[in-house]
Amino acid sequence: MSVQAIHNERIDSETGKLGMWIFLFTELFLFGGLFLVYAVFRAKYSADFHHAAEELNTFIGTLNTVFLLVSSMTVAMSITAIQKDDKKLALFLVGLTVLLAGLFMMNKYFEWSHKFEFKIYPGSEVLKNLPQGELLFFGLYYMMTGLHALHVLIGMILLLINIVKIKNGTVSSNHYLHLENSGLYWHLVDLIWIFLFPLLYLIT
Repeated sequence: MSVQAIHNERIDSETGKLGMWIFLFTELFLFGGLFLVYAVFRAKYSADFHHAAEELNTFIGTLNTVFLLVSSMTVAMSITAIQKDDKKLALFLVGLTVLLAGLFMMNKYFEWSHKFEFKIYPGSEVLKNLPQGELLFFGLYYMMTGLHALHVLIGMILLLINIVKIKNGTVSSNHYLHLENSGLYWHLVDLIWIFLFPLLYLIT
């Protein structure tokens, strides 16, 4: 590879990283706005928010936190593995990250299903008859956890694409920007949940 080609590749890599960081900051602003709205309404309807939060399953929330924290570690390890040209280990670690993400989504499905059984979902008659504060709590709960779950699904798709790319050699020890950016995205997913979990499940 010529010096010029190496130079161009380095510029592309830096541009790709910068683009990803800009995107991540916009996502943080989005969730930051939702967190601010939640804080304002929580201060206004403290008793209602406290009562509504008791409907959430802290054990499932804690388990999901563990899944995402471990998955954040495995995706970071996968980048180190590919940098060391350990293709098998990188594939295993990315696959493990996807599995942990799947477990997170499975828990979220059961958690939402439980609430749906009791008719606690947006637009339901039960929810409409709740006090204003509880109605706002569940509205924000579904909006924030739903938006986060969407990010988890997108992250899973990105990681699955990386598995294909590692297998066909597109992602390698010399070209791992796609995996690195996917890892950054996944760390964002983890970071958002670290704020969501105590906000919704622990601060009652």
